[in-house]
Parts: sequence; structure tokens; C-alpha cells
Amino acid sequence: MKKICLYFNVLLFLLIPSYASAQTKVKLLTIKEDIINPVTAEYIERALSLASQTDSILIIQMDTPGGLLKSTEKIVKLLLNSSVPVITYIYPKGGRAASAGTFISYASHILVMSPSTHIGAAHPVVGGGRWGALDEETKAKILNDTLAWAENISNQRRRPFSFIKDAVEKSVSITEVEAHKRKICDFIAEDINDLLKKIDGVSVRTAAGTVKISTKESIIEEVTLTRREQFLNTFIDPNIAYLFLTLGFLGLIFEVTHPGFGFPGIAGIICLILAFYALSILPINYAGLSLLIIGIIFFIVEAFTPTFGMFTLGGVVSFVLGSVMLFNQPEFIKVSLKAIIPLTAFLVGFSLFVLTKVIQAHLKKSSSGKDGLIGKDGVAHTNISPKGKVFIHGEIWNAVSKDSIKKGQTVEVINIKGLTLTVKKKEG
Repeated sequence: MKKICLYFNVLLFLLIPSYASAQTKVKLLTIKEDIINPVTAEYIERALSLASQTDSILIIQMDTPGGLLKSTEKIVKLLLNSSVPVITYIYPKGGRAASAGTFISYASHILVMSPSTHIGAAHPVVGGGRWGALDEETKAKILNDTLAWAENISNQRRRPFSFIKDAVEKSVSITEVEAHKRKICDFIAEDINDLLKKIDGVSVRTAAGTVKISTKESIIEEVTLTRREQFLNTFIDPNIAYLFLTLGFLGLIFEVTHPGFGFPGIAGIICLILAFYALSILPINYAGLSLLIIGIIFFIVEAFTPTFGMFTLGGVVSFVLGSVMLFNQPEFIKVSLKAIIPLTAFLVGFSLFVLTKVIQAHLKKSSSGKDGLIGKDGVAHTNISPKGKVFIHGEIWNAVSKDSIKKGQTVEVINIKGLTLTVKKKEG
């Protein structure tokens, strides 16, 4: 009997591919506090391709608040059909795999968590340019579809469906200790080196068959975002999209009100194109976008047709509300107050500056034309008794006066009637 078992073990060892000699390379990609989006999906797809070409295992080091459902579906499909072992590592301490990160973790061959991390809160995220909340029927369809999808992932990777079901329906989250206890997480590791030690010798079932992982003397090669991916990923950030959207509209409005300048209009168009690229991906709320645009318009209206604060107040309210409501998923896709407050302060300050200048212009006495002559000094060009002429502002005017004024004396203008100045003798 012992000989039969020995022969069976030897046969099993020969049949199961081992990465001990064929490959010792590890591809490592990092998702650091980024939302899961199309660029993330492209990044993981490229890393999987590189790992497949070099017979490497792939480690996804992840800390994410969640992301978009379509992008998550694409990533999960890639992982479920991967021919190379994929290990998701929730890292660093204090990190999380929330929402989309939960599905990616479940779809991986091996899930490892760092101490003081958590996983869960996987309620589906839906974009699509809605004015407000989805109706109940649509919500139910999306939820049921997501649950069926989650169940398939659980069965494929032999992880408990009960947790991901609660994560989807009730947004439940658990720590790494409970996840390990419930066999959701395979290992708890302090760092990458600890992770490599713990997965050494583990066998996983990939699309190409069962593979035994060997990580002794592994060479870690980091797969970083390409410049193109970095560029696109930057503009998908909600705060960057918000900033470019605001600057774009301001540039266009300035160009319309000051035609012929050129640069603000060109810059505004570029900013708006970049902003709309991000907004086509992020779950935008059109009501918030409308309020944001109306707020900017109110500030501009106040600047060019002063209403002494009425449009400024309306602009502040609309702009702030629009900024807060801009995205449908405020749990993890939202505009930071660090971006809202400075932009609002700038727009308010600009409107108040223009308003102050307008008020000062209204209060200031005219320094040109007839009104600008009252109170000014001149010189009698002829004797005035009661009529004569005065020289003032480089011009000779007809003048009348109750005083008897001799030629050359200084006079002060006290009134204007037609083309005749009423003057008086300037004392002293």
C-alpha cells in the first residue's frame, strides 16, 4: 500500500507543472489608492500578458476604495481566464479592497492580506449620466445580476459566497483576521517577502491547468504604468476632472467676453475635452454638472452686469451644490473640499473685486467732459463783469460771475449751463 501511495505521489508531481525550475520570476503591479477604471483594466491586462510571455506569476498589490462596474467585470474576466497564477495582495497596513477590489480579490487564484487591512462594501457602482438616483426596478436588476456574477466567481475560486453576498447587498466589510478565519483570505503577510514565502509550494488551478508555485529565489520585476496610462489615469481623478471642467468654462466665457485674445479660448477647449473624457468614464450626475455650470455663469454675470451681490450669492450656492453633487457615487468618487473651497473662493474674490471697482467708478467724480470742470480752477482770460472768458483745461470758455474779476485772476467753476461756465473769484 505504501509503495502504491509513493508511486501515486511521484506521478502527481510529474503531472502537475511546477514553477520551480521553469520560472522564478514575479511580476508585480501596484494599484495605490486609485479607483478601478478602464486604465486600470488595461494595466492589469498588459501585466498578465507580460507574465504569460515570461512564465511568471503575477502579484497585484492593491489598495483601492473601489471603482466602476464595467472595468471590474473586464478585470475579473481576465483573472478567471488567466493561464498564470494571480495573487492579489491587499497592502499596505490600513489599506483596503473595497467595492470593485472585493471582486478582483475573489477572482484571484490566491488572496493575501496585510495586517490591519479590510475587504468588502461591494455594492455595485453604476455610471451613465443620471440626473439622480436610479429607479427601484433598475436597482433590483443590477443587484441581482451582480449577485449572480459574484456567485459564479465564488464557485470558480471556491471561496464562500455568503460574505460577498452580504458585501453586495449590505455593504459589509471584514478585517483580514476574520477573512482568514472564514477562508476568504488564504494568507496574512507582513510584506512581499513574507508573501512569497507563504505561497511557495501552493498549487492553483489556472486556465492552462494546475500549477504548483515555487517562489524560492524569485526575481521580482515591477510592472509600472506607461506614460500614456499615467497621463490618462491622471485625468480620471475626480478632482482633476473637476478642476479642468471649471477652468475650461472660465476660459471659454472669457474668450466670448473678450474676443480676439485667443489663448483663453484655446486653453478652455483643451481643458473641456480632457474633462469630458474623464466625465464619460466617471459616474457623473447631470444635475450636479448643471448647477456647477450655472454657478460659473452667475459669477460672470455679476462681473459684467453688477447686481451688488445677488448673482454672487446665487453663484456660490449653485457652484458649491454642483461640486458636491457632481458624481453619483460620493462614497469613493467625489470632489475633495480641498478643491472646492479654493475654486469657490477664487470665483467669489474675482466677482467682489470687479464689483468693488464698479462701485468706485460710480462714486468717483468724472474727470473729463463738462462734469469734470465743476470745482476746478481756471484763469480769467478777460475781465469778467459779469461776462467774460476763462482759460481752463487748455480751452477758452464763456463765463459769467456775480463777482467782478480782472484778467489773470484765478477763478473756480461752480456751475455749467450749456457752453457757459459760472465762476467765482478764487480766494487766496
